[in-house]
Amino acid sequence: MKQLYEPIIGLEVHVELNTKSKMFCKCSADYFGKEPNTHTCPVCLGLPGALPYINETAIESCMKIGLALGCTVSEISRFERKNYFYPDLAKGYQISQYRWPLCKGGRLQITGNSGQDITIRINRVHQEEDTGKLTHVGNETLIDFNRCGVPLVEIVTEPDFHGSEKVRDFAKKLQQLFRYLGVSNADMERGDMRLEANVSVRKIDMSLREDEDDEAISNMDGIATPFGLAMTKNVRNDKPLPNYRIELKNINSFRFMVAAIEYEIKRQSEALEKGEKLTAETRGWDQVKKETYLQRSKEEANDYRYFPEPDLPELRIKNKELRIKEEMPELPWNKEERFVSEYGLTKDNARILAESNDLAEYYESVVKLGKQKEMEPKQIANYLINQKPDINKVSPEEIIKNIQSKSAGIIGDEAELKKIAFDVIKENSESAEAFKAGKLGALNVLLGAIMKKTAGKADIEKAKEILENLLSK
Repeated sequence: MKQLYEPIIGLEVHVELNTKSKMFCKCSADYFGKEPNTHTCPVCLGLPGALPYINETAIESCMKIGLALGCTVSEISRFERKNYFYPDLAKGYQISQYRWPLCKGGRLQITGNSGQDITIRINRVHQEEDTGKLTHVGNETLIDFNRCGVPLVEIVTEPDFHGSEKVRDFAKKLQQLFRYLGVSNADMERGDMRLEANVSVRKIDMSLREDEDDEAISNMDGIATPFGLAMTKNVRNDKPLPNYRIELKNINSFRFMVAAIEYEIKRQSEALEKGEKLTAETRGWDQVKKETYLQRSKEEANDYRYFPEPDLPELRIKNKELRIKEEMPELPWNKEERFVSEYGLTKDNARILAESNDLAEYYESVVKLGKQKEMEPKQIANYLINQKPDINKVSPEEIIKNIQSKSAGIIGDEAELKKIAFDVIKENSESAEAFKAGKLGALNVLLGAIMKKTAGKADIEKAKEILENLLSK
């Protein structure tokens, strides 16, 4: 019997802030697409005698992210020099935070496979500066320092992930948060947001029993075998972590991150099965070959020779935290809950409408107008989700008129809809049985059949409710 392995994954998310100037100088931070090396000065080029100074707006944005994630803002924090030689940092070190991060100890919840919330612990949210960009052309490497010094926030999680899909879900939720807060565009194609995963695997103690204390069992997506994933829940949170970790560096796509993690889990599992010893490494992702590749041996903290940045004062946060809390917008997950409780929306519809702050605000402006016409918020939600109007071109008043004209022929009679639903269930017995077996997506097939029978005139919410009631018996 092959040994089973549990993936242990921690995530580091880097996000560029959309400030007007760089982190430690007055150079424009709007560098994307500009002529190379035109947004530079002695400070971001690290020339002798140039002194940095702190971008206050960047610090406030970092605090917003930390507070949104439930972190504690440090009363005192400071910057340090992270020393390493790499050509994209002209001064030979990066100004970052290691021992005294701005924000510490938060958490963010995502939904697990069972529908239960999984808590991902946040180790830190700290401020630093971005590096320049290297472009490899033939045997030459070109350096563009326009990005060097752009404010960068790093969010570091604890190793609480046990599968690639939850890493993706977490990163997407962070991207939504950055946009809600207005601190970053978080555009991964532009490199505004970049992902790094620390991946390792450990053997599973197969002696654990199914009836053991559930509180000691972690939320699992799957367990790695040398030949794929196997489902199990018998994995302890309190087991020691592996004595190595592989860092997957600078990945700018959710899809690529999932693929890289899954490849790495399989590679490490096979290596351990063969008796090989794994050591700390930094690896990249080759999208063409669909495999990770060695970049360098992984550095440890002492390799960077951290020491306090002598040219910058320590940060003392006083009263600023209270002001920033007052300026914070309603967070997306809080908005979803309010849409359910206040407007009676389904969780799925609430999630779709709260996906972006612009859409959520647009929906509520239409609801406000619709209230005067005695129009239900659920009816407005269904229209926006199904019709997908361009909210930048179609006014809320036009939405109300469109719904009114469309509602004239809507079938809302429960008895009539129930009869149609009976017929649809008989004609689509496979989908009906699939829904009863737990495949929730099968309900959409049945709803589609009802809409087809009624030429799109059925009240979709009532039809859905009737179907669910009939299929639950």
